[in-house]
Amino acid sequence: MTARDDDLNWRMEEACREAWPATAETVVDGWLLRRSGGRIRRANSANPLRGNRGAPDAVLDAAETFYIGHGQTPLFRVPDIAGELETALDRRGYDWEGGTIHLHAGIDELAGGRDGQAAVSPTPGEDWFAARFRMGTYDDTERRVFRDMTGLISGDRAFVSCEHDNEIAALAYGVIRNGLLVVESVETDSRFRQQGLGRRTVGGLIDWARRAGASAACLQVVADNTPARALYASLGFSRELYRYHYRRKAIAA
Repeated sequence: MTARDDDLNWRMEEACREAWPATAETVVDGWLLRRSGGRIRRANSANPLRGNRGAPDAVLDAAETFYIGHGQTPLFRVPDIAGELETALDRRGYDWEGGTIHLHAGIDELAGGRDGQAAVSPTPGEDWFAARFRMGTYDDTERRVFRDMTGLISGDRAFVSCEHDNEIAALAYGVIRNGLLVVESVETDSRFRQQGLGRRTVGGLIDWARRAGASAACLQVVADNTPARALYASLGFSRELYRYHYRRKAIAA
């Protein structure tokens, strides 16, 4: 890996983290311990930071103490670019879950233009939230966490949606960090799939970012989500930078 590739990987890592902020964060030995409550993994896991990180067993000890002390199961988000914990996690019996791919593209390589059907707003309205919760499997705690999280996002952001029969049928949001658009929370109502609404929604987000001065875009997609990967490929997201997964172990109190 070249120094340029390494820098791009960490820029993407940092931008994606800032596009999905956690309620509370603590830095320990070069790892960021994130906590928000609920089941959303990214906001309730230990994430590596760029630069020097501590010895694996010391990091695990500190993170386990932190999460157990807050009544949560210790969870590590482990990207390929920072895999030094893997052996220690294996030794302690942590299971592997949630393989995810980071995709990247230059903004001019992407499809997406002005589309009157895609509504763009700097803040999420109640109809946007209602549609997001209708399409997902959020309980009351996760609805609160998601609302709080979107309220913590700073800087350039946009919440996009497309309607079908006068209700929101597809949505997403995006955040720009250092010229990099992070595409997040892409959802299409199961009743209205295969109609191009997801493509129009993400395309509307790309158009907004292009006009806002973004030079590139990135997103995270679950590795085995074949329909989503096909959608993103059709828009021009063809370059995989790196992958990550989670490691979890239930520890009795």
